[in-house]
Amino acid sequence: MRNIAYRLNRKINVKCGDYELNLGTKTYVMGILNITPDSFSDGGNFFELENAIKHAKEMIEEGADIIDVGGESTRPGSEEVSAEDELERVLPVVKRLAKEVKAPISVDTYKAIVADKVLEAGAHIINDIWGLQKDPDMANVVAKYNVPVVIMHNQIGTEYKNDIMEEICRFLRKSIDIALKAGIKPENIILDPGIGFGKTSEQNMEVMARLGELNDLGYPILLGTSRKSMIGKILDLPSEERVEGTIATSVMGVIQASDIVRVHDIKENVRAIKVTDAIVRGIMPWTK
Repeated sequence: MRNIAYRLNRKINVKCGDYELNLGTKTYVMGILNITPDSFSDGGNFFELENAIKHAKEMIEEGADIIDVGGESTRPGSEEVSAEDELERVLPVVKRLAKEVKAPISVDTYKAIVADKVLEAGAHIINDIWGLQKDPDMANVVAKYNVPVVIMHNQIGTEYKNDIMEEICRFLRKSIDIALKAGIKPENIILDPGIGFGKTSEQNMEVMARLGELNDLGYPILLGTSRKSMIGKILDLPSEERVEGTIATSVMGVIQASDIVRVHDIKENVRAIKVTDAIVRGIMPWTK
C-alpha cells in the first residue's frame, strides 16, 4: 500500500483557468455554497442571489481557497431537480462569482448540460457526486473544457457484501477509466470517497479510519464530511453544532490522504488545517 509518506511526496499542479492548485504543497479548503431551499445543513439561507454572493465573499475572506456552488440538495430523501431548475439557481451565481471573486469556482452537479453551461459561464471545476457514472455525456463535457473534475464514490442503494474499501476503489477505478477514455487528463482527476452517500455511520467511520488506502489509486483526494450525520450520531447534536466534529474528521483526513477538504465552517477549519499542515507537511507560516 502506498503510505502517507508517498502521498506527502506527491505534487500535482492543477490548472483552474487563471488559477492553479498546487496539490501536495498545502491542504486546500473548499467552501460550500448551497443554492437550494432544502439542503440538510443550510437550506434556503443563500437561495437569494445577493445572499449567495455575500456568503461566498465572506468564505473567501475567512480563508476558503475554492467555492463549490450546488443547486440540488443531496441530503437523504431529497428529490432530483430538473437541469432547467438547477441552471436557474446556479448560473446567475457562477456568472457573478466569475467577475467578483478571485478564487476557483467549482459546481456540484452530475448533469452534463448543467456542467456545459456553468463552465461556459466561468466555472473552473466540476464536482460530480456520481463519479461520471450517472450522465454518460459528463466526461465528454469535462474533457472538452479541459478542467478538473471531482469523481465521488456513490452507490446509493447498494448493500456492501464485500470489503467496503475494495468496493469504493473498484467504483473509483471504473470512473477513472471513463474519465481517461473520454480524454480527461490524469492531472485533472480528483477522487472523493463519498462520506455519507449510501453508507451507514459505521461504514463511514470505517472509511475514515482507512482513508489512507485511497492513496493506492494515485490521485489527489477530496474529503467532504462537513456537518454530516455520522458526526451528529457520534455527538448527538444537530447539524449546526457539528463544527468540532467536522474539524476532527478534516484533520484525520489531512493526516491520512486529503489534499482538499470541503466544509461549511471556513474560519474554524482553516485554522485547524494550518496547524495540521505545519505538523504533517512541515509548512511553517513564520518562515515565509
